[in-house]
Parts: sequence; structure tokens; C-alpha cells
Amino acid sequence: MIITIGGLAGTGTTTTAELLSEKLDIPYISAGFVFREMAAEKGMSVLEFSEFAEGNDDIDKEIDKRQAQKAKEAENLIVEGRLSAYFVDNADLRLWLVTPFDVRSQRIAEREEKTVEIAKDEIIIREESEALRYMEIHNIDISNMDIYDLIINTDTFDPESVSEIIIQTLKVI
Repeated sequence: MIITIGGLAGTGTTTTAELLSEKLDIPYISAGFVFREMAAEKGMSVLEFSEFAEGNDDIDKEIDKRQAQKAKEAENLIVEGRLSAYFVDNADLRLWLVTPFDVRSQRIAEREEKTVEIAKDEIIIREESEALRYMEIHNIDISNMDIYDLIINTDTFDPESVSEIIIQTLKVI
């Protein structure tokens, strides 16, 4: 079973991937995991590698390629990342998580110990930048939901309920 989980910052993709991994006894990887793996291969800290990766489209492409390769080699895997649904060809279920902007801002502010207003400003800048990069690098419109099998509002449901919705969905596919 190969599952992809995507969503904008603050929607709960990592929480969902971790909980689902535990409940289904399936390993998970994230774009962040692959990024850290690549940093280690270069002998760099994550911060050093982040600076190295700025403006280097090949890093983004390599992350996507590695996630897809790991999914091809696995019998069971959860792949968490904003674009994973586009690159994991053998996915059995492609999920996208959504949450209202104000809720995402609050979650990120708490997680990163900053004010909600700063979080909102940073989210807007980050998401505009990412949307442009995804279009320029991959010709992907991140707002197009056509590729996803299931879209879940993680403000409506707590993490436990989100995982149960996914598990029930897996039973019918």
C-alpha cells in the first residue's frame, strides 16, 4: 500500500503521516527526511544545505525523484510532501489535507513560537514563492486538486478521526 499525503504548512501532514504509520504499521518518509538525507551526503548541516539549495532547482527535483524511487522500491510506504502525489506513480491513495488559513497560522505560530501575525505574513510569502517554483520547475498548479483521491479538512476532524477516515477509505479501494 503506497499512500501520499500532501497539504500546505500547518494542515497536519506530518501528524497524519506519523499517526497513520503507527496504526497501519507502515513506514513513512517526508520531503524533509529526504532533504536531511541529502544534506548528510554532502557533509552539510541542514542550514548549510538550505543555503546551498536556494535557487538550485536541481535540489527540488532530486527530492521529488528520491521520494518516487523510494515508493517504487517499497511494498508499503507513506510519502508525505506537498508534491508527492505528482511524482509517486504507484500510489494507491493520494490525500490532500486542508485547513482554514487562520487555523494554520495559529498552529504554525504555536509550533514555531512566534506571533500569529508574523506566522500569517511568513505563510503568505512562503506559499506565493512555492506556488511560483512549483509552476516554473514542474509546471504544477498547486491549487489544482484533480490528482487527489481524498481531501480532508483537518480543522473539522482531530488527528485520530483523520486517520480513521483514511483507514476506512483504504478498505473500499
